[in-house]
Amino acid sequence: MKHLLLTLAFAFTSLTLAAQSFEGKIVYQNTYKSKSPELSDEQLNLMMGTEQSWYLKGGDYKSETNGMLMLWQLYLGRDNRLYSKFANTDMVVWNDGAANADEVIKTELRKGAVEILGYTCDELVLTCKSGVQKYYFSSQLAVDTKLFQNHLYGNWFAYLTKANAVPLKIVIESPQFALESVATLVQPMKLSAKLFALPANVPTMKSPY
Repeated sequence: MKHLLLTLAFAFTSLTLAAQSFEGKIVYQNTYKSKSPELSDEQLNLMMGTEQSWYLKGGDYKSETNGMLMLWQLYLGRDNRLYSKFANTDMVVWNDGAANADEVIKTELRKGAVEILGYTCDELVLTCKSGVQKYYFSSQLAVDTKLFQNHLYGNWFAYLTKANAVPLKIVIESPQFALESVATLVQPMKLSAKLFALPANVPTMKSPY
């Protein structure tokens, strides 16, 4: 179970960027399919959440979900840490952005693969040690990749070096689960820096996984 939760948190990050950088909010609809006898599809979707709101400002991002286990994640570029809040603990755990247990073995790019919310998207396929990750993105939603050059965790920088844009769809296949995450709303907007602040006096600890 611990390995499954670690892999899920890892993938969530992947849910978790040249020209004018995108700043704003993207809402994703997430669908999980379990490959583990420990969890049904329904349990997995309840735990991780089926709706995710993702906010990006410069080199920081934040994800909020309607999950019963995974509540939010916050990446702070100045710390190069990804903070995760789970419902079953008061502690906020963090992962070092420079650490990555996964490895990209092969990349494939297909132009004009699909249209999402009116954006023509290319498809980037990353074949990894952990499985296959597919990203669909539009250059109209560009990100300054240099801001994330130390964010190796979750293959985020490996994705950005090829895409230089926020993903509008992600498909992940691993031995433990399958995930499809599709954008239902793209809302460019100016965001307050306060959105990307850890709650005051919150206890934090390095993730043991």
